[in-house]
Amino acid sequence: MRIVEFYSDQKTCSYIETKKSQFQYMYIEECRTYFYKGLLQRGWRRFGKYFFVPVCQGCTDCISIRQLVNEFEFTKNHKRVFKKNQSLKILLSRPSVDNLKLALYDKYHRKMMEKKGWDYRGIDLDSYADMFVEGEMDFGFELSYYFDDRLIGVGLLDILLDSMSSIYFFYDHDFLDLSLGTLNILTQIKIAKERGLKYFYPGYWIKDHYCMGYKERFKPFEFLKNAPDLFDEPCWKIYQKENNGI
Repeated sequence: MRIVEFYSDQKTCSYIETKKSQFQYMYIEECRTYFYKGLLQRGWRRFGKYFFVPVCQGCTDCISIRQLVNEFEFTKNHKRVFKKNQSLKILLSRPSVDNLKLALYDKYHRKMMEKKGWDYRGIDLDSYADMFVEGEMDFGFELSYYFDDRLIGVGLLDILLDSMSSIYFFYDHDFLDLSLGTLNILTQIKIAKERGLKYFYPGYWIKDHYCMGYKERFKPFEFLKNAPDLFDEPCWKIYQKENNGI
């Protein structure tokens, strides 16, 4: 297992424009499941063969969280989301790339440029594979959502021993009424329950943020209280909203 470690340059934060962001990276050839699990427990995320964690100076707003799968209960609202999407075809498979996925990814990001000012310069088959297909090992999967025969959503995820990690989701904004973002999270938690997994890692959470705050809606969850390195013990605490939890 070959590891190359490096840091990104500082740049304006994508989520809080008044702050600067920086990431620590590891490029890992053939990452083993147990090593990946240790990284996930310490707040690291994965895109392709690249693993990363924020190391922003003077800011700890991006918080690693994980839902407690066994204790999670689907609410009436969650069940309504499942019900209105019961006609969709949802396929779980190994990650792959084709022109349909590339077109949907491009359409999604062009919409997000208009909607939220995202920076986007287009993508090709090789770049998509580098981010979402390579490095899959035995843990990488994807969920494909179809309305009739039309691809309307793709969710990338990892399944690791006792955990599931949600990597990325993009969808067709023509189907906003289906609440596809919520459906993707609920579908992954449902699969985690069926497989007897303990944790669901949805990615970083920024409390009360207009874009990153939604993950608080899926309770109960724990948050990573410290910023451990590879040799430190991670400290996870249950989030209690009534006393701000953190």
